[in-house]
Amino acid sequence: MHLPHHVRLIILVVITVCVAILAVGVGAVFITPLEFFQSLFGVTDGGSSFIIMNYRLPRIVMAFLVGAGLGVSGAILQGIIRNPLASPDVIGITKGAGLAAAIVVLLFPNSPVIALPIAALSGAMVITAILYLFAYKQGVNPSTLALIGIALGAVAQAGIQFLMVKFPVAINAALVWLTGSLWGKSWEDVLLLLPWIIVLVPLSILLANKLDILNLGDDVAEGLGEHTERTRVLLLGIAVALAGASVAVVGSIGFLGLIAPHIARQIVGNRHRLLLPTAAIMGALLLLLADALGRGIAPPAEVPAGIFTAVLGAPYFLFLLRKLKAK
Repeated sequence: MHLPHHVRLIILVVITVCVAILAVGVGAVFITPLEFFQSLFGVTDGGSSFIIMNYRLPRIVMAFLVGAGLGVSGAILQGIIRNPLASPDVIGITKGAGLAAAIVVLLFPNSPVIALPIAALSGAMVITAILYLFAYKQGVNPSTLALIGIALGAVAQAGIQFLMVKFPVAINAALVWLTGSLWGKSWEDVLLLLPWIIVLVPLSILLANKLDILNLGDDVAEGLGEHTERTRVLLLGIAVALAGASVAVVGSIGFLGLIAPHIARQIVGNRHRLLLPTAAIMGALLLLLADALGRGIAPPAEVPAGIFTAVLGAPYFLFLLRKLKAK
């Protein structure tokens, strides 16, 4: 039976909420869904309530926000560049954020806590500015943006590796961030990211029709009255802000911005009005699963969620590359 696309989206939302409820219970201390609801509505006031409200629930909300931000960012970039392999980490945005964060952690270890997310967001924006500057000189087009982004990402990655070799003793703190983890995230971190998501994700959905027009090609889009360069800059800015803010709070979560839009496209098709919210929910679902696996695989030790997304994303990237070559 063929379900309408909006029904599929609703089913995906229900699945994601159920996974989130189950994920609350995963960890060194197992918590049942019943205990979760009792704590949520203030029925119980035991130790499990403290764990849920102060440790587990902020992580769940953070997974929703970061997954949505990276999923939408990846979908926008794939629409702008018209390349299914585009994502925030593939074209260098998260690499720029990682380099800036590594500089702060290793060169300025006594910096205030707020310096790390500010540096990461700044690094993402600097890489994007350089990307667009080079692309503008070559004539702004999707292929140029993709190739220059990959090159800049490689340069930023080389910078990170240089710092790791130069400061081998102090690298542990940077490695935790570069791997990407929701460990230790609090309600303060949630409030730091929340404004970016609640403003930029709805804004991107409002601009979804412009992405559909850009996908028709610049000549057709301009023939329809669309200012392609201005629109591309606006959408690129939204994508960078979403990815940069997400990475700034939790570190580098690899391949999520690549996988989520592709799975969303299989569920609801290519129309961005439905694709963007579906990519947001799919990104949240994937990150919830990755974080739950990281907590549950060998408690009380934790495996960063970024490792699981990379393990899933790298083969998927190669699969897409082979699929495109086959065409």
